[in-house]
Amino acid sequence: MTEIAATIATDLLSIQAVTLRPNDPFTWASGIHSPIYTDNRLTISYPTVRQHIAQGIADIIKRDYPATEVIAGVATAGIPHAAWVAQILNLPLIYVRSKPKDHGAGRQIEGVLKAGEKVVMLDDLISTGGSVLQAAKAVQAEGGDIQAVGSIFSYQLAAATTNFAAAKLPLFSLSNYSTLIEVARQQDDINDDELASLHAWRQDPENWGQQH
Repeated sequence: MTEIAATIATDLLSIQAVTLRPNDPFTWASGIHSPIYTDNRLTISYPTVRQHIAQGIADIIKRDYPATEVIAGVATAGIPHAAWVAQILNLPLIYVRSKPKDHGAGRQIEGVLKAGEKVVMLDDLISTGGSVLQAAKAVQAEGGDIQAVGSIFSYQLAAATTNFAAAKLPLFSLSNYSTLIEVARQQDDINDDELASLHAWRQDPENWGQQH
């Protein structure tokens, strides 16, 4: 695990933005039983945590996507973090709604995006990638050249890998599921059996639920 991935994982656990319950799983809207629940919206209330996030994402963009011209936030949870990253990098900010407004000009993208501009899109969490990839299509339809999609945290599910590959878009996350559960074990938040169960869920989330 990288230093920044471990730092963000520790941060998310410390503010209870991530809850691990391998023995009492959550049920997602899709019906999948999950041992993890993530609410990264909590991060905006913790200045040190949000600073770690913004600086970490800004550093990745400077290193890996230096030609970036615009930072895009995905509504709603991606917007504040995109704003802080755009401030650090001194770049324009836009944000993307889940669907066009049903009144006024009917815009889906707020802010100024010029055709051909290089964009990095930011969201708080990647599970399968479905919602952020829909937002990415809206940016591409307006002529934006998406360099990458970034997030605070990723579940590292195979479905996300498949979906981003199909969309031909790079994906990066500050921290991820495997790092977080290892940090949780180091902190004795979970035991070895629970760690094994958590690893098993990521490999096969649908069948994991049949045993829980």
